[in-house]
Amino acid sequence: MRIARFSIDGNVAFGAVEGDSPDSLVLDIIKGIPYADFELSGTKVPLKKVRLLPPVLPNKVVAIGRNYAEHAAELGNEVPDAPITFFKPTTSVIGSGDAIEYPSFSDDLHHEAELAVVIGRMCREVPRERVKDVIFGYTCANDVTARDVQQREKQWARAKGFDTSCPLGPWVETDVDPGNLAIQATVNGEQRQLGRTSDMIRSIEDLVVHITEAMTMLPGDVILTGTPAGVGPLHVGDEVAVTIEGIGTLTNKVIKRG
Repeated sequence: MRIARFSIDGNVAFGAVEGDSPDSLVLDIIKGIPYADFELSGTKVPLKKVRLLPPVLPNKVVAIGRNYAEHAAELGNEVPDAPITFFKPTTSVIGSGDAIEYPSFSDDLHHEAELAVVIGRMCREVPRERVKDVIFGYTCANDVTARDVQQREKQWARAKGFDTSCPLGPWVETDVDPGNLAIQATVNGEQRQLGRTSDMIRSIEDLVVHITEAMTMLPGDVILTGTPAGVGPLHVGDEVAVTIEGIGTLTNKVIKRG
C-alpha cells in the first residue's frame, strides 16, 4: 500500500494512493494514523487536487554515510569499519514538489539519491530477526549535501542538516522488498546516479540493529541508507528527481535561498 500525507483546503490527512497512471491517482482518506490499525474512509480525492506533504514527520532522521563502496571511492574515502551515522534535523525535511533552497554558505551543493526506511513502532535494541516487524515502509530520499562545507568542517551538521536538505516522498510504500531495487537520480532529465540497493555494504537489517543499539526509534522516524555513486552538483533552477523501483519518484527544484 502507498501511504501519502497531504493537505487540502487547509486540512492535513493521510491517504492510501490508488491507481496506476499519474493522471488517475486518487487518495482514499485514512481514518486515524497509519502506524496503528486504521480504516479507509471511502472518501476519495484526486491526487492532482491536493498538495503532497512529506509522507512522515520524523522525530529524527538517522543517516548513514559511505554505505556504497563506489560512492566512497568517488570521493576518495575508504569503506568505514563501522557504519557512519549522522542526524538530519526535522527542519531539513520537505516533501515532493517543495523547493530545495541553495544555502548561502555553500558553493558546491550535491544530490544524493537514497532509499529511506520508515519506522512503524517504538523500538530499541531490535534483534535481527525482528527488524521487519518494526519497519512501516520505504520512501525516496535525497540527502542534499553542501559538499564544500562537509569537506572543511569536521562535523557534518551544517553540511547535511540545513533547512530543506532532506526531501522525502512522494509517499511510503509498505509492500516492497527493499533488497534489490533500482535507485536513480536525474537532474533536468539527465541521469546522474544509477545503482541498486543490493550494492549496500551493510543491509537494512544491519543498520536497524546498529542504530537501535544506541537509541530508541519512534513511529515515523527515518533511516537514510546511503547513496550509490554518481553524486554531483546542483544549481539554482535545476530540477532533481530521485526514482526508486517499486516506490515512486521524488521531485524537487533548486531555488535561491531567501
